[in-house]
Amino acid sequence: MLFKVIAKEELKRLFELLASSHTVVGPVKTGRDRTGLPLYAFDEVERFEDLSLDYAMTKIPAKRFFLPYREDMAVFEMRKDDWNKKVDYNMDRPRIFFGMHPCDINALNRLDKVLMGETYPMPYYIAKRQNTVIIGIDCTPRPYCFCRSMAADTALHGFDMFLTDIGERYFAEILSDTAFNFLRLIKTAEPAGEDHVLYKKAAAARNERFVTQVDTTDLMKILDMEFQSDVWKQWGDKCLSCGTCSNVCPTCYCYSVEATVDLKLTTARKTKMLYSCNLIDFAEVAGAHNFRPERHIRLKYRYYHKHRGFVEAYEESLCVGCGRCGESCLAGITVPEVIASVRSTL
Repeated sequence: MLFKVIAKEELKRLFELLASSHTVVGPVKTGRDRTGLPLYAFDEVERFEDLSLDYAMTKIPAKRFFLPYREDMAVFEMRKDDWNKKVDYNMDRPRIFFGMHPCDINALNRLDKVLMGETYPMPYYIAKRQNTVIIGIDCTPRPYCFCRSMAADTALHGFDMFLTDIGERYFAEILSDTAFNFLRLIKTAEPAGEDHVLYKKAAAARNERFVTQVDTTDLMKILDMEFQSDVWKQWGDKCLSCGTCSNVCPTCYCYSVEATVDLKLTTARKTKMLYSCNLIDFAEVAGAHNFRPERHIRLKYRYYHKHRGFVEAYEESLCVGCGRCGESCLAGITVPEVIASVRSTL
């Protein structure tokens, strides 16, 4: 890993150079919520002034640019007695993600294990992931963030360059030759001793702002022991089965596939749509049999996938602790409270 320091005006120049020849996606302010706090979202950006690099957290994660909520997998056309199939990975040119927080970077790293692995590779995801340059940036933890408990507060890989604000400059970590060549377009400097001190102070100040924690000690064993616990019924009674948690989660990847044929029988398409295991028809099969008809069962299996099954398969939780699910839940269900209630039954 290489380190550089970048003056803030030079970062603006870098953005302008990149935006002139690439599609750039970054955090932008989209409005305010009912309490007056700003709302942020990832979107295509053409001007540096529109970027909000000091953003708190986007409501919708960066995942939507890699796993769109709705995406055509194939289109079919009938031509007389023959037919043609067109497959499009929906990634026509490389892009640059400018300003992604550690939790979203780690979310993609964990999705990679499933969607870029040998067992269930998804070419639609792979095409987008391999053609995206990621420039990460440090965050200011919100009260509902518990990413430190999930080992997702720091990004060690999965990005090309990572920025930390140290006052008048950015401390840059460089992981790829792509990022190294980008920095050759602007003025940079080798970090001095003072820069290292400022970086450590910034990291320490950030660490002090984590106030929410989740005890994951022996969590797999505890979940196994409490599989039939009444605590799941209590949370299921609160759950609305609306799917909001999956909608805002940066690592949920369950999907359904829909095939449609036009009335003239000349064209058809196969469409992939992200889905939620909390929705009532998620486990419904032919014959109208539903393997998970009850709310508490669906809620329980979502937690077991994140904190039990994924850990067994990949040795880390699928949850990155961003807190979006609890912050958006209409019933006020949060991961820290659910995990704590399961532990308290012992």
